[in-house]
Amino acid sequence: MDRADCIVIGAGALGLASAYALSHTGRKVFVLEQHGAIGTETSARSSEVIHSGIYYPSNSLKARACIEGKEQLYKFCKEYGVPHKRIGKLIVATNKAQLPQLHDLKVQGDTNGAGGLRLLDAEDARRIEPELECTAAIYSPTTGIIDSHALLLALQGALESKGGQVVLSSKVVQLARIECDYQLTMKDGYKIKTPRLVVAGGLHTNQLLSAINDKSIRAAIPTQYLAKGNYFTLSHKAPFSHLIYPLPEKGGLGVHLTLNMEGRARFGPDVEWVNDISYSVNTKRRGKFYQNIRRYWPDLSDGSLQPDYAGIRPKLVPEGAPAGDFFILQKGQRNHAQLLAFFGIESPGLTSALYLGAQAALAMGK
Repeated sequence: MDRADCIVIGAGALGLASAYALSHTGRKVFVLEQHGAIGTETSARSSEVIHSGIYYPSNSLKARACIEGKEQLYKFCKEYGVPHKRIGKLIVATNKAQLPQLHDLKVQGDTNGAGGLRLLDAEDARRIEPELECTAAIYSPTTGIIDSHALLLALQGALESKGGQVVLSSKVVQLARIECDYQLTMKDGYKIKTPRLVVAGGLHTNQLLSAINDKSIRAAIPTQYLAKGNYFTLSHKAPFSHLIYPLPEKGGLGVHLTLNMEGRARFGPDVEWVNDISYSVNTKRRGKFYQNIRRYWPDLSDGSLQPDYAGIRPKLVPEGAPAGDFFILQKGQRNHAQLLAFFGIESPGLTSALYLGAQAALAMGK
């Protein structure tokens, strides 16, 4: 049976960032990815936004990971030539009743250290975005956009330059604790052992760990809920140069307008609680998109929204509950079998990936 110094399960942004950080500690890292390409699920089905850290409770893991991860991500993009723009965004209140929530959000963002937030009245907001309809807005100058595919490729390249390796089409179907190692059984029956295992399997982490032969690990696995986010793209050029966000809603940040690196506009995600993983866009929700978008862009024309893509967010709280935090399960100590698993890594997971990956490397030690 083969044995590896360190294995990471999952070649999304978080898995690759963890492997990248671990490779800098001198470890030989293998990343096992069940699909035939890197980053085909959660990482490839997001808004591709570099978040500033406004929304999250102070001292939460999400707040720390987003604030520190944002700066690490901007630095990484500059060093490795990953396309990105510090484009800025406006979070808007569309009526007077929303003003207290907007002010509270500004206070939360300032407390978190989101950076340079400004409260704008309607006139100031329209100077920035003439087509925007709002009562007031928060301007966030440190929010950005990124080419997520280019980021994944850069992380893979940086990992491989340190001797690491990504192994595609390698699905892990069973995990077991065997004395001082974790044993991984692949779909084809091949087995491999490692004393250091990072599970960054996104939507599949819960299922993978639920059958492990360690009761203490099984008992610590949180319940996972699935929230689908549908996206629609605009059939013509949008008259906006910044990201436009409504105030947050239960389960998400509202149907917002984002721009990709080419300036193409898309809207979403909404929040559709589901029981199964399906990436088909629910076109029945298009009418709700028009309704929500026209609150801040009343001139959106009929027939201009086209189905684009959908993503699934792994959530640790059910529908109607306050937003949950990221959760990291860690078992073992240095010089013993060590396992670290990530749960509930939804937005701002892409922004936070480098920070969370560094935490994985720190937990494993040198």
